Amino acid sequence: MRHFSRVRNWTRFHDPKSLILALVGEVGELSELFQWLPADQAAQQASTGDLQRRAADEMSDVLLYLVRLADVLEVDLGQAATQKLKLASEKYEPGDDPDRYRH
Repeated sequence: MRHFSRVRNWTRFHDPKSLILALVGEVGELSELFQWLPADQAAQQASTGDLQRRAADEMSDVLLYLVRLADVLEVDLGQAATQKLKLASEKYEPGDDPDRYRH
């Protein structure tokens, strides 16, 4: 992503705020694909065909903006995700009732 952005002279637009806003926009485009699908049918409907392709495109955009943001902020996403899962595994025991954590 860094190289891709650099050779296109886009790095001047890749400050954290702009990247976050772009990321939010892409999440909005992804959510738009599912907005009116019945919740109990969404996974099935999105597992094949045009909706799957469009969802994959939007998820890729989300991922790429997130990777670029991590690069700009010098965050090791792999390490951060591993740490987050470690903390979550300490907080939430296997078999816990998810309703227990509702506020």
